[in-house]
Amino acid sequence: MARAPDPDRDRHGWKWLLSAPALVVLVLAASGPLLIVAVYSFLSPGNMGGVAWEPSLEGWFKVFFSRDIFDPENVSWNTANLTVFWRTVWLSIQTTLICAVLGFPTAWFIATRPPHRRALWLFLITIPFWTNLLIRTFAIQELIRGTGMLNTVLLALHVIDEPLQLLYSNFAILLGMAYVFLPLMVLPLYAAMDKLDFRLVEAGYDLYASRWRVLWHVILPLVKPGFVAGSILVFIPSIGAYVTPRVLGGGRTMMLGNLIALQFGQGRNWPLGAALAMLLLILVTVALVVYLRAVNAEDEEKRHG
Repeated sequence: MARAPDPDRDRHGWKWLLSAPALVVLVLAASGPLLIVAVYSFLSPGNMGGVAWEPSLEGWFKVFFSRDIFDPENVSWNTANLTVFWRTVWLSIQTTLICAVLGFPTAWFIATRPPHRRALWLFLITIPFWTNLLIRTFAIQELIRGTGMLNTVLLALHVIDEPLQLLYSNFAILLGMAYVFLPLMVLPLYAAMDKLDFRLVEAGYDLYASRWRVLWHVILPLVKPGFVAGSILVFIPSIGAYVTPRVLGGGRTMMLGNLIALQFGQGRNWPLGAALAMLLLILVTVALVVYLRAVNAEDEEKRHG
């Protein structure tokens, strides 16, 4: 006896067929290059760049260690790479904290405006995304350079006697990244505050709680998902930033993204660059795992609460 056609099975087959082009593009455009970089990290560097198809762990070794030129047996920590690695993580954490501190009152201000005015404030927050990242970075550079607006105003007010050397420093990179990524913190926080039941805030005041107690025990726990999402959205692009550290940090103050580009360019050490790129991927993956665990824990609290 012939089997009757299964509509659900046919519909499922059509879904896979329709999604096949997107899956092919995803594999070829994302997973393919990533696999190539992973393979390159376990090969030997070529004589004039590129790679030699000889398996080697030298790329991963040089990420953390260095050999003496005259005595290859003398191995020490690669302080240059470790310094760049630590600077990248530390500046990314600082950027995330600054964006959280500045983003919270900004999102709170927008969420407490009349509903017909919130769209305007959100529009103003998203305007910087309409401008190229390089242009925004150059704007910060013009602001803090020796003859920029900041030094000009401070000199005119006789606050300083000579221009401040702010450019090409960790401060310049931190300022640039905080400016660039601040909207990525404001928007998730606003989304969480928009769902906030402000009657709970009023209830806290009715129970004679101070403003700080209401903030710490009512508002912050309720908008925690916004903090977590915003922190991930800021931390991940910060840790892989290239343009902002390149322009504001110069060649003296670089981050991990700049070091990777240097190895694939002037350094001509593709296995080392590939190993550094995989290390960056590991850092991003760890950040995403922390985010997912926080989200799952929040869902568990809601289900059991």
